[in-house]
Amino acid sequence: MSDQKHPRFDLKRYRAAHPLRPRRVQGEETDALTPMMKAIKAVHSVTSTGSTRPEDLERQRSAQEVFGRLVTPSLMIHTSPLTIGTVPAEWVQMNQGHDRRHVVLYCHGGGYTCGQLGYARVLAGKLALATGCDVLSFEYRLAPEHAYPAAVEDAVRVWDYLMHMGIGARDVIVAGDSAGGNLALELALAIKAQGRRQPRALVLMSPWTDMAMTGESYQSCLALDPMLTPDYIDSCRTAYRGEAEEPDWADPRLSPLYADLRGLPPTLIQVGTNEILKSDSQRIYEELRAQEVYAVLEIYEECWHVFQQMPIPQAARAMESVGRFVQKIL
Repeated sequence: MSDQKHPRFDLKRYRAAHPLRPRRVQGEETDALTPMMKAIKAVHSVTSTGSTRPEDLERQRSAQEVFGRLVTPSLMIHTSPLTIGTVPAEWVQMNQGHDRRHVVLYCHGGGYTCGQLGYARVLAGKLALATGCDVLSFEYRLAPEHAYPAAVEDAVRVWDYLMHMGIGARDVIVAGDSAGGNLALELALAIKAQGRRQPRALVLMSPWTDMAMTGESYQSCLALDPMLTPDYIDSCRTAYRGEAEEPDWADPRLSPLYADLRGLPPTLIQVGTNEILKSDSQRIYEELRAQEVYAVLEIYEECWHVFQQMPIPQAARAMESVGRFVQKIL
């Protein structure tokens, strides 16, 4: 992808235009949001400030745990905690009869700075119900306390655990949302680099694929996104990368959009029309197809970042589609 086609987002210009409250969008920009998205924007502006100060991160992480308790499916599933080496993890399983031959390995989102098992349980539960498979979620180490490559190392450790349990790579679907979508792709790339078999499929929800922030939707969806801002994404990528003086955000180890994707498994990508990360999904889809990987892209109208978490009709349709995709692949 050339820089001319996808110009780098100008953070300095953005901050000059939004000097005080970068999350607030005035006038006709606010009018473009639906009532639900306005409410989500108001809540998210309080719980996810983008600050990586310890006290702010603690508040954000606690708020996500509360959110998880409020919206996790409460019927037909149960959870079983375990520890994989030093990584806290959790099986999320249906109470009734289900497919015990296949597993979904779920990588939670949170910008690599937030997200714990309680927060992960929201989509882990939905994935269990949609696919009929057992779901294994895990609490990878978070930035800035643990910068790159800690999260990838933890993901590989959990993958190795599944393999040592006797679950074949072809019996595992790897799913992830947002930063977890980045991690799912980086896990697949790490496995590929080791010369090992790929998972059966990837399911990516609003994946963060380009830390260089070059997507067109950073401009076109700036006023429409009720959850994310360029400042928030910049703070997360900076915390994740750690102490590098001049990080190369187009490094494939950070941004899978620029990786050699050949040989990756069939991939389902879902994204909303109102996300500044919409281009991250569109462009990774284009790259997968260009590199002869089977991929499906679904774009949901009037939806925001990881809308699948919410109890809304679009989320139900998206999860039903995940279930159909997994069953087709299996």
